[in-house]
Amino acid sequence: MPGIEKEVIVFVIAVLSGASVRLAYKCLGCFREIVKHSLAMMGAEDMIFWIGAAIYLFIQIYQTNSGRIRWHFILGVVIGAVLMSVFVKKSEKIWGIFLRKKS
Repeated sequence: MPGIEKEVIVFVIAVLSGASVRLAYKCLGCFREIVKHSLAMMGAEDMIFWIGAAIYLFIQIYQTNSGRIRWHFILGVVIGAVLMSVFVKKSEKIWGIFLRKKS
């Protein structure tokens, strides 16, 4: 695949990777609201999550760039995480309005 097309695909994969890591962390936060944890347990969960996220992102970098860390991959991960955060906040607001109207 010639140059720029491959780089665009790598960037899109990076954005999706960042969004999926952010969404997974949001799900962990929701789980914590449902089931109360001690600080030690939350610390252990965070450690396991971030080790898993690092392994996941490493695999993504390895598969897309043969292990070379490129600036646009890092930028894509950050953009994906930020976009997912914005999406989650907006959807929570919309669901809150919807649930208030229904009650």
